Amino acid sequence: MQSLLFDPNSKSTRFGGIELLAAWKEQPESIIWIDLLDYEEREERVILESLDLHQLAIQDALRKRHPPKIESYSEHEFLMLRDLENTEQALDFEFFPLSIFVKDRILISRHRKVSESAEWLAAKIEKDPELMTEGPASLALKLANHLCRRYVRILIDFEPRMDSLETEMYDKPNDELLSEITKLKSRLRYFKRNTNYHKLIAVSLKEEPPEKFREGLTHEIVDFYEQVERSQSLASLYYDVLTDLSDGYLALSSHRLNKVMQILTVITVIFVPLTFVAGLYGMNFEYMPELSFRPSYFLVLGFMAVAAIVQLILFRRKGWL
Repeated sequence: MQSLLFDPNSKSTRFGGIELLAAWKEQPESIIWIDLLDYEEREERVILESLDLHQLAIQDALRKRHPPKIESYSEHEFLMLRDLENTEQALDFEFFPLSIFVKDRILISRHRKVSESAEWLAAKIEKDPELMTEGPASLALKLANHLCRRYVRILIDFEPRMDSLETEMYDKPNDELLSEITKLKSRLRYFKRNTNYHKLIAVSLKEEPPEKFREGLTHEIVDFYEQVERSQSLASLYYDVLTDLSDGYLALSSHRLNKVMQILTVITVIFVPLTFVAGLYGMNFEYMPELSFRPSYFLVLGFMAVAAIVQLILFRRKGWL
């Protein structure tokens, strides 16, 4: 648990733990940010209930899985976002809930894994303590904006790999590339679903901002909306490109298979009359007039050769060979 208490008199920020909550209550003009990282659930519940937060909001915040949303209560606003674990591989990430309570003079964030967005905001406040004077709602939007910028950055970092996949797919298509594309499509589908959730939050903030977000936060809300919109459009674009690549690979595979089948069919058709003649004269009947005719062997061979050549010429003219 990390707490940041801003004292308006000294214009300084103190970093500490639960002890700063008592100091905040004694200073009517102070602002505090409480960040809970995988804290003991019982203690979390005690802390959240002591701050007069709604039971339903607390219940949602303590869940391991819950879709992002924004909800207004009489005394506070509740946002649930989905943060991202740090990752070094393209689109290889895991989401986890980031719960945010916005109340007068207090911001509470809760997450079960390390949040890069929370670390970024803490470092930013350490450099410029007066950021706390902007209020809990502004700090919450800064968290949300940075989170969505990470979404955009991950997608932009993935673009070179997607371009190389496109080149490899058309130059040397193989099953390994198709397997990778299918996996990436699955990750992007998961990514798109989360951006869709966040877009609903951004639209709600933009069109009907809750009470805590109405004063002087228009630009921050618009910026949040733009970042969500950009991440959603990029995810949709990349998903469509990968879908085209997989469809193209399947189409090329089908085309190659059709060419192979065409060649095999041509060979089969050529040998059908030859097989018929060979079978006809391979029958063991006692009386076959052609057997006593001296040039029969050469005539039959000649007929078979002419039949094969004529069919080859015909197939060539039709473009089947």
